[in-house]
Amino acid sequence: MVFLIGAFLSAIGLMFLILLTQFNSFWQAFVVMSAIVFSVAGVLLGLMITGRPFGVVMGGIGVIALAGIVVNNNIVLIDTYNELRAAGLSSLEAALRTGAQRLRPVVLTSVTTALGLMPMVIGLNINFFTREIVYGAPSTQWWTELSSAIAGGLIFATVLTLLVTPAMLMLGEKRAKRDVPNTALAPAE
Repeated sequence: MVFLIGAFLSAIGLMFLILLTQFNSFWQAFVVMSAIVFSVAGVLLGLMITGRPFGVVMGGIGVIALAGIVVNNNIVLIDTYNELRAAGLSSLEAALRTGAQRLRPVVLTSVTTALGLMPMVIGLNINFFTREIVYGAPSTQWWTELSSAIAGGLIFATVLTLLVTPAMLMLGEKRAKRDVPNTALAPAE
């Protein structure tokens, strides 16, 4: 447990540093990292739906793996948003176009990952040699918690990524505009 917590915190720290150097913005790096926190809520929801307890080892590895996927989806969105803003679009228009342009790649990536994990989530074991499909085989019990954590967190985080990330980017733009003093209206001395 101590190792997984240390690995998770190290991974989060390294991700934040890389995002900070990539985007040159604390706010955009924070937006990406907040998606990880939101995805943990999806992990817990996915485990509740499947009736699995949160185990430190497999659940923790699932959260670490999920963090990488969620960060990737958010990087795609933020990069598109930054390109559209650099092209001269307003923050609202850039956020709307970002969501529209990246909806399909983000949803397809998440859905294919979640569907690929479904046999492990429901506990199917397919034996190609004996041509048997066994539900609840002992070999599936080890991986069910990991796959439930990743699939549940990913589905939850995908919806939040497509809705919350553009909204938080716009919020950051409005905050930045509010913090800049308006020198055009200041009286000349």
